[in-house]
Amino acid sequence: MTLLSVVQMNSQNDIEANFNVIESLIQQSKADGASLIVFPENFVCFAAGKQRETAAQFESIQQRLEQLAHQYQIWIVAGTLPCPFRPDGSIIEDGRVRTVSLCISPERTEARYDKIHLFDVQVGDAVGGYQESKFFEPGTDVVVAKTPFGNIGLLVCYDLRFPELALTLRSHGAHLLTAPAAFTYKTGQMHWQLLLQARAMDSQCQVLGAAQQGWHGEKRQTWGHAGAANSRGQILEILDTEGAQLFTVPFDLEEQNMIRSSMPLMQHRKLISL
Repeated sequence: MTLLSVVQMNSQNDIEANFNVIESLIQQSKADGASLIVFPENFVCFAAGKQRETAAQFESIQQRLEQLAHQYQIWIVAGTLPCPFRPDGSIIEDGRVRTVSLCISPERTEARYDKIHLFDVQVGDAVGGYQESKFFEPGTDVVVAKTPFGNIGLLVCYDLRFPELALTLRSHGAHLLTAPAAFTYKTGQMHWQLLLQARAMDSQCQVLGAAQQGWHGEKRQTWGHAGAANSRGQILEILDTEGAQLFTVPFDLEEQNMIRSSMPLMQHRKLISL
């Protein structure tokens, strides 16, 4: 059995202040005996309109996170960071960036996932409409990171609404799905917990939903309620209080194998065309 930590944060636009919180949460996770800590979307800097500025620091931020992973001997799913270049190193020329989630071992960065589904929707909150495609270029590739305690399928926020992505990650060998998120208050209230459970139930993976919570500037409010669902789709834990904190949950690969063998959904799945 392995212990895994899931984080809730209220990140602002001060990178150093956010890093102080990040390190304190890593220390807490280690004290809990966790092998992995999952941070939320925009965890290093949450500032509308500053994506390109933060993206210019991508490599130095990555190095700082690698140093923390090495110092504390813990795996980190580094929420999301804006990045000005693609996985092949080519620069994004139109001024947009990519939303990148890194999986970092105590030795190195093991995997990079570029968010595929972009949040272009009308919500009806203080912001009104969101158009991520104006500022972000979508990724194209599904990514599964291999770890000593199981394979991690990497998701980000809006990706949770698309069951086919979770199923593809399962078919590529995922045991865990990480979902760093910054759900709006309105959409989170409606669907956040439901989506964590649904994707776990669909894929028979344990889902770890790290979340931003509270106000970020004057207009943006996120739902929070960082949560985890087991391979049956049952909630293991979900936070109902405000502020930066974490919880730690167990993951048992043998138990997951028993769940999957007793209800072999992937073998039973049929492609149906009309």
